[in-house]
Amino acid sequence: MAIKRLDPSAIELLGIDPSTIPQHVAVIMDGNGRWAEQRNLKRTEGHLQGEEALFECVEGALELGISWLTVFGFSTENWNRPKAEVKFLINFNRETIRKRRDELHERNVRIEFIGREDWRMPKGLLDDMGDARELTKHNKALTFTVAFNYGGRAELVDVFKAMSADELKPKQITEKKIANYLYGKDMPDPDLIIRTSGEQRISNFLLWQSAYSELLFLDTLWPDFNRSTLYQAVAEYQIRSRRFGAL
Repeated sequence: MAIKRLDPSAIELLGIDPSTIPQHVAVIMDGNGRWAEQRNLKRTEGHLQGEEALFECVEGALELGISWLTVFGFSTENWNRPKAEVKFLINFNRETIRKRRDELHERNVRIEFIGREDWRMPKGLLDDMGDARELTKHNKALTFTVAFNYGGRAELVDVFKAMSADELKPKQITEKKIANYLYGKDMPDPDLIIRTSGEQRISNFLLWQSAYSELLFLDTLWPDFNRSTLYQAVAEYQIRSRRFGAL
């Protein structure tokens, strides 16, 4: 069932200006393990609860009319975690894609992925990612992008390798040209980047794209995140003054 965008008067009741909704919100979903440990649960239980938080966030984005939502699902550094947890995360993300793609499709959500797809990625997961992309490629309400096997530095290395392979001359290299080689070529820079769990760093996430993003660090652990948390984050974003280097 499609989630309807709230009308402007309803958005205003949330303390949000409907005329200045951020186009692109990106989220570093942090705190699943700590959430579980605080409750004497296995870390995997935190990831399971984090899935519910993620789709609360998606539905909140649809209600506000946010056009792009990007989340950090699995980093290139996450391969260094214990093998059992890595295996769980790979299988968990694969099952999540299978379980949720039809639901997202019904909500007119386009599913995308950014990250290294030619390095360490299981074929079955790549197949599921491709199926989700194909199913939802014409949807318009929201582009939901999962950064999977993603690292900001790795992305820039891949950009420079591709530019070298294309034999670009130094005078041809511009900011616009570099942007055209990024994983998500049509993805606008995020207006707002949210990180949960109280940590105040961006952890190699969207390094090029975040040059002028507003950063918001929340103490909330990711499994406790819901659409009301997103509404509050957007309201906070709207009181920021974005000057992009100007006065």
